[in-house]
Amino acid sequence: MSPLKQSNNIAARMGRWSASHWKTAVFGWLAFVLASVAIGNAVKTKHIDQNDTNVGQAHRADVLLRQAGFGQTDPQTEIVLIQATGSTTVESAAFRAAVNDVVHTVAPFRTIKNLRSPLDPAYGDQVSPDGRTALVEWEMKGSADTAKTHIDAITAKTDAVAKRHPSLYIGEAGSISSGKALDKMFSDQLAQAGERSIPLTLAILVLVFGSLVAAGVPLLLALSAVLATMGLLAIPSHLVPMDQSVSAVVLLVGLAVGVDYALFYLKREREERAAGKGHRAALEAAAATSGRSVLISGVTVMTAMAGLLFTGDKTFVSFGVATMLVVLVAMIGSLTVLPALLARLGDKVEKGRIPFLSRVRRPSGENRVWSWILTPALKRPVVAASAAVALLLVLASPLLHLHTAQSGLDALPKNAPTVETIDRIQHSFVGEVAPAEVAVTTPSTDSAEFKNAVNAFRAAAIATGKMHGPIDVDVNRSHTAARIEVPLAGKGTDGASNAALLALRSDVLPSTIGRVQDTTWAVTGQTAASYDANANMKHNAPLVFGFVLAFAFLLLLVSFRSIVIAAKAVVLNLLSVAAAYGVVIAVFQWGWGENVLNFNSNGGIAQWLPLFMFVILFGLSMDYHVFILSRIREAYDRGLSTEDAVAHGIKTTAGTVSSAALVMVGVFMIFATLPFLDFKEMGIGLAAAVLIDATIVRGVLLPASMKLLGDWNWYLPNWLGWLPKLEHGSEAAPQAA
Repeated sequence: MSPLKQSNNIAARMGRWSASHWKTAVFGWLAFVLASVAIGNAVKTKHIDQNDTNVGQAHRADVLLRQAGFGQTDPQTEIVLIQATGSTTVESAAFRAAVNDVVHTVAPFRTIKNLRSPLDPAYGDQVSPDGRTALVEWEMKGSADTAKTHIDAITAKTDAVAKRHPSLYIGEAGSISSGKALDKMFSDQLAQAGERSIPLTLAILVLVFGSLVAAGVPLLLALSAVLATMGLLAIPSHLVPMDQSVSAVVLLVGLAVGVDYALFYLKREREERAAGKGHRAALEAAAATSGRSVLISGVTVMTAMAGLLFTGDKTFVSFGVATMLVVLVAMIGSLTVLPALLARLGDKVEKGRIPFLSRVRRPSGENRVWSWILTPALKRPVVAASAAVALLLVLASPLLHLHTAQSGLDALPKNAPTVETIDRIQHSFVGEVAPAEVAVTTPSTDSAEFKNAVNAFRAAAIATGKMHGPIDVDVNRSHTAARIEVPLAGKGTDGASNAALLALRSDVLPSTIGRVQDTTWAVTGQTAASYDANANMKHNAPLVFGFVLAFAFLLLLVSFRSIVIAAKAVVLNLLSVAAAYGVVIAVFQWGWGENVLNFNSNGGIAQWLPLFMFVILFGLSMDYHVFILSRIREAYDRGLSTEDAVAHGIKTTAGTVSSAALVMVGVFMIFATLPFLDFKEMGIGLAAAVLIDATIVRGVLLPASMKLLGDWNWYLPNWLGWLPKLEHGSEAAPQAA
């Protein structure tokens, strides 16, 4: 009798049907992927408007500026810095000639406005206090996209000016020139990460399976799921616009879960074959057991990703939608097309064997390395559990000093275009590169009352010592609104900048412009956006954490009919995430990894990272937990004692878990090699968490805690007896370990 005649869970039924109708399943999947890509090309993905991403007061200021006719918050200021060395100053003939050359070179362009020369007495604050640095400034006309199409012609001309004056440093930077150059570098780095991740994943899978065909199946399945998801995202993007980086997140998560699910399936099928089952029987056994684990894991991971929908942040909401979709697609592919492919390939899945690897790999049975680790953990569970918890708490201890900040100017790669000029501007004119933007609406900007208030504002801002010149004021066409640029102290997102922002919002503005009748104001800009996003993140974090933890607990409770198993899974995952947080804080916030990873610490970690890491890691770690627990419960239901079931479950799944973890760590570490600080933090954080989770948590703490709890692991109160009983496998019990 076929082993799955007794197994009627949905994963088993899907696997059985797909294996019996392999042509329909395989070609149906290919048609689905092609149709998804076609839909994406036809519908087009709608991306988040970069002028509408802020929250809090920064968002209110953005709205005020748009309604007043400024178009966008960013005035699109371009700056050409002229800097001398030695005793040369702005008073020298050579210096003034260079300034005039820049002005005369840029002035003919009809795509600019408000050209300001430091030699004009009205703009004397565009000369540094030491007289050795001066700024020529203007704004680009039109939208950001329009300005980007025109900026290259201007930068080519200013580069030519620099060549004509070799004794001076002359460089251009600004929201358009720098933004365009850095965006290109950002996109190139993401593409590079994707290009590196695919061959690396294939290489690891070849090591795991020992054959090219077996290694190619999980990778092709994962990539097809990613491709289909990128096409399908065009549909929800018209309701929930996508972030520009969503493709990188989809690739990251899609490769991770897609390869994981296929690994779980393939490894179990190989193990059943090695145990003596026929090809079809082994495949059906894998569908009933590992297939069910994939189903539970997929639903749990999607639930975790849904937590991002509660952040109140448009970027995170788009990530939530995208990751939920790619997990769903990868899960469906693993439960349908994978068994169909295996049914069709049969023993051909072993083709392309690598001789040496084929001899050393262990396709079935218990993993010797993990047996060596697990035996002492089960023999002395108190010592093992205590040591594991102590190590995790030590790793997590830096969490007490967590500080988040939006990556500022100091986080930009030093070899990136325009960054040297940005650094020189920031050094000579603190806050000039990323000033605060004050949006003001008033009955008339021409009134004496308003003009006096602006003058009082300038004086009060400079008097604080936390704000600097030049303070520029721009009014709209109807003279009912103004945009005021105020350079702040600090690096843009550090403590000094935040202190200046608070002084601006709570003291300077209320005591000056705020006193003008019927006048409203709000502050935006890089510092304000970072500060408000941080506050929003802290406000919504409890809701996100609570949602993810509560639903993960409920899903595991229903799946395994045990309050202890569900609660312990939540606690273990929290310990794993906390330890990963600690590693990121020590490496990046404290700067322990500066020399190794080639970056300069900005005294914090990216403000989006803690929530992103929590949701992603909580979801991915459930892959391992569900897979291992399903195997343990399967053995327990077949008659083994809890201790023997734990030993059997851990030892037989350890090789698969280790292989899956190796793939994820390899992919995540690629991001740590990229020059952008946020990428480095994400790569190290995710890689550290997966490594910690797959070793210390699942290999030591989980089995030791289950040994200590004994049959209490399966405790379910009588009042929850109505929960459905879900099968975890069939056939006779395995031999006791």
